[in-house]
Amino acid sequence: MSLDTPLPVLPQVKGFFDPGTWTVSYVVYALAGSACAIIDSVLDYDPKSGRTSTVSADRVIDFVREQGLQVAWILETHAHADHLSAAPYLKAQLGGQTAMGAHITAVQKVFKGIFNLEPDFAVDGRQFDRLLADGETLPVGDMPLQALSVPGHTPACMAYRVGDAVFVGDTLFMPDVGSARCDFPGGDAQALYASVQRILSLPAQTRLFLCHDYPPEGRTVQFETTVAEQRAANIHLKDGIGEADFVRMRSARDATLAMPVLMLPAVQINIRAGEMPPAEANGVAYLKIPLNAV
Repeated sequence: MSLDTPLPVLPQVKGFFDPGTWTVSYVVYALAGSACAIIDSVLDYDPKSGRTSTVSADRVIDFVREQGLQVAWILETHAHADHLSAAPYLKAQLGGQTAMGAHITAVQKVFKGIFNLEPDFAVDGRQFDRLLADGETLPVGDMPLQALSVPGHTPACMAYRVGDAVFVGDTLFMPDVGSARCDFPGGDAQALYASVQRILSLPAQTRLFLCHDYPPEGRTVQFETTVAEQRAANIHLKDGIGEADFVRMRSARDATLAMPVLMLPAVQINIRAGEMPPAEANGVAYLKIPLNAV
């Protein structure tokens, strides 16, 4: 399916903002009682105690049940570095299949080495029910959902297009915030620039749903914009900003950024499709913190 091919469905989108991680999870569906997809779920995690909870995910579950929706897919736009995925919990409660971009295998290979994970940790993506290639289409009831490869923030980043809506993950933020960092392993500012141009080549009225918002002082949280708004006003990627200028800006900016608070726990969980590491002999699962390694 071409990016220029109009899709007839105008989906309904419900966003759930998690203030602890500035993350937005989504449920996309056609009508009450229809099939749906859940995108970028959050499992609450307290880094001080190492405890998890399901407050954020339960809000999604409550909505799905209230609307009488049937979960077809639980999707990730990438292996997040700022929150843990609640995909296994949602799947247990609601059903559905998990899916991720096929290039998650490259991310798994890198981080298996960084965390020195157990020898039998598979780096072929088998933790997910489905690995998606660029352009692949999934059925969400009668709605086709198209996977679009948008590398740059990570090699495995996927955006998802449903009708006039695109869930862009961490490629873009609101116009007054700009774009995602590209300094994680496998990140590439030049690739991100190309990915954003792909998204911004869609029709001007296309709705873009963002995975995060980090609002400047004085603005409330927002997570929906349009191609037209991004092309006119994105501080990093509006029309007229060329690739070389973007790469120069992005590289300089990334050099000043601290590591996300939850990166080390989050990536370990998210490359496992949200599952915890195998429990040790005492029945407890542990996360690793590599010292002086990242």
